[in-house]
Amino acid sequence: MNYLGLDLGTKTLGVAICNTSSKLARPLKVIRFPFEDYQSALKELIQIIDEYQVYKIALGLPKNMDGTLGFASTRSKNFKKMLEEKTNIPVCLVDERLTSKEAENILLEADLSRKKRKNVIDGVAAVLILETFMKMEENYE
Repeated sequence: MNYLGLDLGTKTLGVAICNTSSKLARPLKVIRFPFEDYQSALKELIQIIDEYQVYKIALGLPKNMDGTLGFASTRSKNFKKMLEEKTNIPVCLVDERLTSKEAENILLEADLSRKKRKNVIDGVAAVLILETFMKMEENYE
């Protein structure tokens, strides 16, 4: 069974994948789409879901540092609803506070140039979201 991790932005969607038997998450793709054209992103994402026979999806939920929900959280909740309606696959919201910063630090340690970091950071953030979700799943088993 495959799980996806998603890091949703206004122009990009980082996608990570993990097979539940290996429990190893890896970046799969960064979907680029016109500003806030989530239907376009969804169309490409559904192709990935079908190709990889995805069983569950972890979608990052951006929270403010004090734990409150802001505009970006509403965007994720709306995308979750759209995705569940189109696929009938459970989508779990995962607190993604500081994942982009952590992803940036990982890429800096790997000594990637600014240009290369910009191209892959959303995929790395999606991996971190997926890893968090997998840990949550383990705790509930």
